[in-house]
Amino acid sequence: MTVHQPPAGARDLLPLDVTQKQWIERRLQDAFRRWGYHRIITSTLERLDTLMAGGAIDRSTVMQFPDPDDEMLGLRPELTASIARAAVTRMAELSLPQRLYYNANVFRRNRSKAYGGQQEFYQAGVELLGIDGAMADVEVLLLLVDCLRSVGLQRWTLVLGEAELTRSLLDPFPEAQRDRVREAIAGLDRVAVETMDLSPQLRDRALMLFDLRGRPKDVLQRLATLDLDDDRRRVLDNLKSIVSLVEAIDPKLLESVVLDLSLIETFNYYTGIVFEVVCECDSGTRLLGKGGRYDRLLELYDPQNRRCPGIGFSLNLEDLQQTLLTGDRLPTNTPASDWLVVPSTPRAQGTAFSCARQLRQDSQVVRVELLLEDFSDSDEVREYARRRRISHLAWVTEQGEVQRETLEP
Repeated sequence: MTVHQPPAGARDLLPLDVTQKQWIERRLQDAFRRWGYHRIITSTLERLDTLMAGGAIDRSTVMQFPDPDDEMLGLRPELTASIARAAVTRMAELSLPQRLYYNANVFRRNRSKAYGGQQEFYQAGVELLGIDGAMADVEVLLLLVDCLRSVGLQRWTLVLGEAELTRSLLDPFPEAQRDRVREAIAGLDRVAVETMDLSPQLRDRALMLFDLRGRPKDVLQRLATLDLDDDRRRVLDNLKSIVSLVEAIDPKLLESVVLDLSLIETFNYYTGIVFEVVCECDSGTRLLGKGGRYDRLLELYDPQNRRCPGIGFSLNLEDLQQTLLTGDRLPTNTPASDWLVVPSTPRAQGTAFSCARQLRQDSQVVRVELLLEDFSDSDEVREYARRRRISHLAWVTEQGEVQRETLEP
C-alpha cells in the first residue's frame, strides 16, 4: 500500500499547531496595531530580479521556475523586498512615514539538516518606511520588545549592531581579504581570524572587531577611543542616542541588550542598526527574529532612484512556538464547542439545524455542533459531549421546543 507523505521540506499543521500559531499571531498583530501599523499582503510570487535587488538574497536559496514568457519567477524567501517593491510602485503617492506589518509564509530552498530540511516558514513583522533617525530606530526596537512581552516570552536577549560602522572598521583590510574577514566575523569563527594570512596589525584589528561586544555603555566607551572620521563619528553618535533613548524610556531593558559590533551579515543589505533576538532554551540558543535599517533598498525599485529610508524586523513563528512550548502560555487544546444541539428524533433534524443557526447568531463568537450520530440514551449523549469538552446541550423536538442543559465537568 502506498503511504502518502508531504514532499521533502514541507509539513502539515494540525489543528493544535494552528491553534497555538494563531494564539501567537493574534498577540503580535494586536501589538502591531496598537503602534499604528497596517497590514499589507504581497504576492507570494515575485520576479527574480525583484528578490535579488540589494544583494540580500542568495539566489540558490530561492525556489525558482519560469513563467509562460520565460521570465524567471521565485517564491518569496522573505517579505522586505516585496514590501519595498509594493511601496515604491503602488504606494508612492501616500504620505510618509508608512507603518506596515505582515503575517505570511515564506519559502527557502534548504539543503541543510536545519529545521529538518524545512522549506516553508511563517513570519510576522513590520516595516517602517520613509523616515530615519534615532526616534524611528527606537520605535522599531521597542515594538519588537512589546511583541516579545505580549506572548510572555522569558529569557531573551536583544543583540544590537551597527552595519555601517562595522563596515567602516573593515575598510583597512585589502579588498581581496575583506570578504573572508567579514564572513569569519559574521560566523563567529575566531580560529579563522587568528589563522588568516594577515599582517599583525590587521589581525589585531580583526580580533578587536571580533571582541566588540558586551554591555552597551562599555562597548560605546571602547568605540569612542577609536580613530574615526567625521561620518563615522556621526554614526557612533546616532548609536549613542539610540542607547540613551532606550535607557530613558525603559532602563531595565538595557539589561537584556548586548551591543555587538561583530553582528554583521555576509551581504550588503543593511545601512544602519542591525539586531537579532535570541533566546536561551533547553535545546540551546534559538534565533527568534532579526531586522535592521536599509536606507538604500527602496530606491532600487524607484524609476527616479529616489531615496526612501526604511527599517523593520521579522519574527520566526515556528521558533517562537517551539520556545513557548516550554512554558504554560500556549493553548494545550483546540477550542471546544460551546453547544451541542441534539435532535430528539430523526424528524427533529430540521429544527435542530434552525436551533443551531440561532445559537450561532449570538453577539459573541459561539461554536455550535450538531449531533450527527445516533445514541441509545441521553447519558451516552452527555458522555459524548464531555469527551469533546462541550458544556451546554440543546435538546430539540420536531415541534421546535428546546430544552437547554449545562453539564457538570
